[in-house]
Parts: sequence; C-alpha cells; structure tokens
Amino acid sequence: MIFGRSERGKPPVEPVTLKILVAGGFGVGKTTLVGAVSEIRPLRTEELLTEAGRPVDDVRGVEGKRTTTVAMDFGRITLREDLVLYLFGTPGQERFWFMWDELSEGALGAVVLADTRRLEDCFAAVDYFERRSIPFVVGVNCFEGAVRHPAEDVRRALDLDDGVPLLMCDARERESVKEVLIEVVQHAMALAANRRRALAT
Repeated sequence: MIFGRSERGKPPVEPVTLKILVAGGFGVGKTTLVGAVSEIRPLRTEELLTEAGRPVDDVRGVEGKRTTTVAMDFGRITLREDLVLYLFGTPGQERFWFMWDELSEGALGAVVLADTRRLEDCFAAVDYFERRSIPFVVGVNCFEGAVRHPAEDVRRALDLDDGVPLLMCDARERESVKEVLIEVVQHAMALAANRRRALAT
C-alpha cells in the first residue's frame, strides 16, 4: 500500500497535488461522491431542473432528482500528509459535455461512476477516457433497491479492458469513496511506470 504515514520527527513536506475527475451519467451520484469525501465544503454549480429542460433531461430512474450540475463539483481530500487530491465532478448531461476537455486538462486519472439501472449512461465517459488515454477506474454506485450484479457481468456489459479496475462502492460513504480514489491513483501510477519502463527498453 502506498498510503502510509510519514515517519514521526521528520519535517513536513510540501504535498503533491493530483487532479482526479469524477464522471458518469446524469444522476449517478457524482455530486454526492465529491461531497462525501471532501475535507472542505465542496464547491457546487447546481441549478434546479426546470420544465424547459424536461425534453432533454432524462430522469428515468432518478425521478426524485431536482437539481443538476451545470459546470462542475470541486472538493479536496488529503490521502496522506504529502498527497492531496483535487476532485472535479463533471456535468453528466450531454449539453454540458463541452466542459469535459477543459476539466480533464492535467488530470492524473478519473473515476467513472456507474448505475446498473442506467448502465448505458456511463458509456460516453468510458469512451472519452479511453480515446484520450486517461487512466480511469469504474465505480459501480450501489443504490438502495437496485439489483446487485456480479462485477464480471458489469465489466462485460461495459466492454472494459481487463486492465481497467472495477469496484463496487457507495457514493454516500466516505471510506468507500476513499477506496475508489486510492485505486485510481494506484492504477494511474502503475500505468505511468509501465510506460517509463517501455520507453527505457
């Protein structure tokens, strides 16, 4: 595990800061995930859903949803005293996807949050990160009342490469979210190390 505490008595070090995106479909729990784990009050850019947006906002499965992210969510978590993650939640609706390019600039990796009741909603995020070679993991948000599917079934449905980590999680639970974030950092670092080794040979 790469996330131990520094030795007692050593002077504090300037933390490394890493940027992680949180993406996925509309209503999948991105804002909830960022809020559950952020050690600062999260910055949210939410607006109320309106009747005017009803033709383009597919609320099937999330009928109780009243707001939507129109720019981003932002939070921060210190995984250890010398490692800080900045979390950027992307908007889930197609009409706001133009912001993804700007938000992904400089990102170490991403979490694609998936809802098995609306699995097709995360296809666009998976495709986006695959095309841009941005390391990502898939976190299956286990909603109450949703059918629990085996991880391998979800992997096949998403047509994920074998090397892409897939985890079950609860976007409301801090420790569950931390496990997903640790996984994406480790995955991205492992891929970077593999690339360095390949270039050295």
